[in-house]
Amino acid sequence: MPLALLALAIGAFGIGTTEFVIMGLLPEVAADFGVSIPTAGFLVTGYALGVMFGAPLMTVLGTKISRKRMLMVLMGLFIVGNLLSAFAPAFSVMLIGRVVASLAHGAFFGIGSVVAAELVAPDKKAGAIAMMFTGLTVANVVGVPLGTLVGQSLGWRVTFTVVAALGFVGLAGIAKLVPETPKPEGVHLRHELAAFKNVQVLLAMAMTVLGFGGVFAAITYIAPMMTHVAGFAEGSVTWLLVLFGLGMVAGNLVGGKFADRALMPMLYVSLGALAVVLALFTLTAQDKILSAVSIALIGALGFATVPPLQKRVLDQAHGAPTLASAVNIGAFNLGNALSAWLGGLVIAAGLGYTAPNWVGAVLAAAALVLAVLSAALERRGGTPSAVVAAEVRAAVHH
Repeated sequence: MPLALLALAIGAFGIGTTEFVIMGLLPEVAADFGVSIPTAGFLVTGYALGVMFGAPLMTVLGTKISRKRMLMVLMGLFIVGNLLSAFAPAFSVMLIGRVVASLAHGAFFGIGSVVAAELVAPDKKAGAIAMMFTGLTVANVVGVPLGTLVGQSLGWRVTFTVVAALGFVGLAGIAKLVPETPKPEGVHLRHELAAFKNVQVLLAMAMTVLGFGGVFAAITYIAPMMTHVAGFAEGSVTWLLVLFGLGMVAGNLVGGKFADRALMPMLYVSLGALAVVLALFTLTAQDKILSAVSIALIGALGFATVPPLQKRVLDQAHGAPTLASAVNIGAFNLGNALSAWLGGLVIAAGLGYTAPNWVGAVLAAAALVLAVLSAALERRGGTPSAVVAAEVRAAVHH
């Protein structure tokens, strides 16, 4: 694999760390600024919204310069945002810092996916994308726990200063290792937007929202589920999340490898197995060992869908993949937000802490249905409604 992928992975590691580390430091941040925990939670919400809206915005702005230079601009934004957070004199300034950092997130992974795919042979594209996303998955295993530990021991401001330093390393790596390529000729905003007329691009994004949403329906509420249902001590939740992160690393690498060989079958297997494991998690959550195994499997199966889904978008967007790729990153965050909301609804309805697992199973199963429909549509070359009608006629005929 080209060394340029290492530079992209370092940038992804920093972005992944800053996205998730705040969750473990909310009490410290809230106490420092004298705000409530729910108010401090806006630092998470603000970041997610920044990713969703920043991905298309920054990608559109990036059509004016080369992809390498845009990646460097995005890492610069990431550094500025984290430094603002680290030295914020007031909560409002830190919230601004979080939003500034989030603007780099979606566009970095979107443009980075395109760059990574262009660095290798056509039959290795998904593996290259997976290599870049390894930085994000490793962040959940190493960066987030260490960042939380540093923040609790030395202060949360130190954590964000270190994350900003990671951004400098990523920026230097991109400047040194990523080859300079000219801005693609003939690629304009209208050209990029045209990709969204392709129903296959929209189906892939819908699969992203539903499939990865299934993962976060369960993982968002993992702390109360494991402490109140499985009987783990509160201090064990961090290590259970590390286990989830290890599963993500393994699933990402496996998904990248097999997506280059058989992309749609990889999606069928991973989404189908994810739906089953999430459904079973309502039962396995009662046992410490089985719940730990389930958490690792959810991480593995969930992230096994990421490289094939990202590659699917790149393939279907044809000559204008950059904006579609970035928007698909925003789709992951939309899935996270949607599933967390739905999971909260079923808990609030009195269905118990394991109820979000059923929500996740339904979402993953819906993504699998869309994958089957997408493949059928591709084979027959019709519209989704035409394909469904054809399937019904075939069933009636038989």
